[in-house]
Amino acid sequence: MEINGTWIEDEFAEAFSMKFSRFLVTAYDQYWLDHALAKLTGYGCSAIGCDAEIDVETQIPSERSPDGRVGASVLAFSFTTDTLGTAILNRIGQTILTCPTTAVFDGLPDSETRIPIGKSLRYFGDGFQKSKMVGDIRYWRIPVMDGEFVVEESFGVEKGVAGGNFLIQTRDQLTGLQAAQSAVEAIKLLPDVVTPFPGGVVRSGSKVGSRYPGLVASTYDAFCPTLVGRTTSKIAERANCVYEIVLDGTSFDSVANALKLAINAACEHDVIAISAGNYGGKLGKHHFKLHEILTTHST
Repeated sequence: MEINGTWIEDEFAEAFSMKFSRFLVTAYDQYWLDHALAKLTGYGCSAIGCDAEIDVETQIPSERSPDGRVGASVLAFSFTTDTLGTAILNRIGQTILTCPTTAVFDGLPDSETRIPIGKSLRYFGDGFQKSKMVGDIRYWRIPVMDGEFVVEESFGVEKGVAGGNFLIQTRDQLTGLQAAQSAVEAIKLLPDVVTPFPGGVVRSGSKVGSRYPGLVASTYDAFCPTLVGRTTSKIAERANCVYEIVLDGTSFDSVANALKLAINAACEHDVIAISAGNYGGKLGKHHFKLHEILTTHST
């Protein structure tokens, strides 16, 4: 199968079920919102070593935000509800509560599974905090030095999919970067999906296990150009650079649609081949077959 001269390998991406939460961060203006989001989502790339996989889903204009200010929707993923709740609580407490002018709102109000965010953060108010009910929703107002920090009592949690991916193989690094950036920009147009790695791109793809005890993952040697001839390589002929795009989404379809859009965007450049990372289908129950996605899914 080819797209614009790019060979699409008959491979599948293997992804995992994870729990996710969506919440909205607002601020006085874009300057403070950007700073809050940068700190909030920092070190949130892979559940292998981070407390959560987390990134901005979409920007929200003031006319559509909960408090009439500029905002953004954030998606956070972890393997269990408890670990997700701890990660979000710690991140909001350290990066959003501390940032001037911010407020935080639940983005999954209909979810039955809840994690106590405002309910826990309220104790920072040292007894001076106040609660207010608006309809069925409880908000906490925590006194801080520029006024009050407003946060909803709890956030919803749902089942999502993490680890959807594809591999871009190019002749040189510059072409690879251009193709990867185009793919990530295309994904940003869609709701319900995020790319949690730096700039949405991974250069250190990993495989399961290592020759060194204690390491659960190690370099994906089959796709390292400098190891061709030293290991069983899966790199296409003439390719000297490989970049991976990893996606987390709220459902199988959201990830599949994003993969299709992103792959087509990448193939607008001089990409030699597109492949995907998997573990033989043994670890993740969600299999994104590239040929099937590109011919059947709609974006």
